[in-house]
Amino acid sequence: MNSKSAHPRLPLPSLWEATAAPAPVTEQLDGSSSADIVIVGGGFLGLTTALALSEAGKSVTILEQYEIGWGASGRNGGQVIPGLKRDPDEVVAKFGEELGERLVAFAGQAPSVVFENIARYGIDCSSVRKGWIQPAHTSGSMALLENRAAQWQRRGVEVSLLDAARTAELVGTGTYCGGWIDPRAGGIQPLSYARGLARAAIARGVRIFTQSPATKLGRSGSSWCVSTPKGDVVADQVLLCTNAYSGTLGADLRRTIITPNSFQIATRPLDEGIRRSILPQGHVASDARRLLLYYRLDDDGRLLVGGRGTFRDPEGAEHFGHLRRALALLFPQAANAGIEYYWGGRVAITLDDLPHVHRLDDGLIAVLGCNGRGVALTSALGPRIAAWLQTNDDDEIPFPLSTLRSIPFHQLQTFYVAGASAWYRLRDWLT
Repeated sequence: MNSKSAHPRLPLPSLWEATAAPAPVTEQLDGSSSADIVIVGGGFLGLTTALALSEAGKSVTILEQYEIGWGASGRNGGQVIPGLKRDPDEVVAKFGEELGERLVAFAGQAPSVVFENIARYGIDCSSVRKGWIQPAHTSGSMALLENRAAQWQRRGVEVSLLDAARTAELVGTGTYCGGWIDPRAGGIQPLSYARGLARAAIARGVRIFTQSPATKLGRSGSSWCVSTPKGDVVADQVLLCTNAYSGTLGADLRRTIITPNSFQIATRPLDEGIRRSILPQGHVASDARRLLLYYRLDDDGRLLVGGRGTFRDPEGAEHFGHLRRALALLFPQAANAGIEYYWGGRVAITLDDLPHVHRLDDGLIAVLGCNGRGVALTSALGPRIAAWLQTNDDDEIPFPLSTLRSIPFHQLQTFYVAGASAWYRLRDWLT
């Protein structure tokens, strides 16, 4: 496998980049080395897997193409949400009661792993755990949320339904007809979290090399050799954690997912009165639209609003007009605050809305496709992948292994995304 390393043009720095805790000191790989396990990708999954492996006594090297948290781990909305994109009953219907309920339980407790990591490793990432509100924009979507909440209630989760008045009070807008609250969720500064995980990993002996793209992957006897422009690492096992940013090194992987952009904007810090009127109890929120809007406040009182963007990477504020309009519609009290940050990042979408775990060869593993729930899922999945790498016992991983299947006519994914967006927009309007 081969890969080119050309830094994509990203002229728009994110809020997280501007406000994150300092990154740990890392270097570029220069020369040859060896490890028990090489991990390609320095995001949440690679870091949490490396931590678990190092604590089990394994020697681990992480190769990151750019910087720690450069991809989705450092550009997401910072919402730590439980569950999968599919509701619990749907997961059980797909996988059967035993495996399905195990998957539901794993995804449901995933946020706890994030907050346990933060406490255990002393990570300063502005964490708050006040719950997630999912408001409904129509009566039809409210019926779906009532069913969703009931499914979690049957599994012992103390969720709460909200009427229109209570939703308006907790969210700060009167545009919704109701919603529900899941108390397991919260928010973090995601890039600070990634850097904190990296700092903890380095302290436990993990070698992290940044600006070290994996350009070639091949066999070296019974081991694997991963090459970078200035060096190489020989290891017994390789874990690919490149997700939506899989280059040509993971070309076969890349063809199994769709990678649309999610765009975000952040206002300037709001005046205290306006700040108290929006999500006053510290919840994070994303609504029930298929083309959802998500929003929250940061530590300094900025209002963040995110949603689907164009397939092409944004190059200026003019590409974020739909989010500015959404902000003004939802929160007119903040419409004149001014936008301080614009940014975007790619999401790895699988056709079945579930994460995929692939055994590509003996000792070669890949994991991708969290479908917008990656903050919690990858943090919980890392230790399970670490256990699997050590035991080779498939029961260690919560998800069944996936067959590598390319999406037909994958080169037309720009049109897939445009067509899906139009269809979802119509369904949102109809329901």
